[in-house]
Amino acid sequence: MCEQDQFEKDRQEFEQRGQVTRRQFGMMIGAGVAMMLPSVVNAAEVKESEVTITTPDGKADCYFVHPTKGNAPAIVIWPDIFGLRPAFKTMAKRLAESGYAVLVVNPFYRSKKAADMVGGTTTPIAELRPLASALNETTATTDAKAFIQWLDAQPSVSKQHKIGTQGYCMGGSIAFRTAAAMPDRVGAVASFHGGGLVNDKATSPHLIALTTKAHYLVAIAENDDKRSPNDKTVLKETFEKAGMHAEVEVYAGAAHGWCPPDSAVYNEPLAEKTWASLLELYKKAL
Repeated sequence: MCEQDQFEKDRQEFEQRGQVTRRQFGMMIGAGVAMMLPSVVNAAEVKESEVTITTPDGKADCYFVHPTKGNAPAIVIWPDIFGLRPAFKTMAKRLAESGYAVLVVNPFYRSKKAADMVGGTTTPIAELRPLASALNETTATTDAKAFIQWLDAQPSVSKQHKIGTQGYCMGGSIAFRTAAAMPDRVGAVASFHGGGLVNDKATSPHLIALTTKAHYLVAIAENDDKRSPNDKTVLKETFEKAGMHAEVEVYAGAAHGWCPPDSAVYNEPLAEKTWASLLELYKKAL
């Protein structure tokens, strides 16, 4: 998993600077933070819905949004430790308006419905750690297969295009495992301030990436890089030796969690930079 406590440390630092308060967090969450993301030029008209997907472990509540006309390449989004919430629905809708059929999953469905996680980024990490700790390599693999199989059964999803997957925080490593679970179906993987991408196990995400055919985008926060300065080197060398298409970059000035618009450390210019890179990845690989 990621450095989960870093969210709370960064939030406290921003509060001390007077840049954001816990009340402001709550207001952003209540408003759905839709106003915080730039609009899509020539945006496609989209349809959104709450869906339930059957997995080997139960019923997963998810959010699905896609263009109303035709079919589109599918994307699976794995949220950070704060789970499926308005910020990620807003991000997914923006991606759908760019021409993709997007599924945002509730990674904690075995224990909690997304609707029950009302605190969003104001939730103390200590309350979330047990939920995150219950996830493992097996749950990532079985969930990935179930979600992709569900997507492939939807008329709005193009079967002629590969599927993309993107993860934030703890979702970064799950996105890697999603590609490994369905290597012939997943064509692109993106990790934003992802945690646990490199470890010394044979099943480390950076090693199982070698079993895939996907293109990779790995965006690393500056403070994450300071804590684990060797990760970027290992990732770059692993991809280069395998001759794989990959972009690994440390984002100077970015704190862990800089992409979701409800984060205390949301950095719009850098978030937009990663967004542009994400769209370019999907354009090339899907």
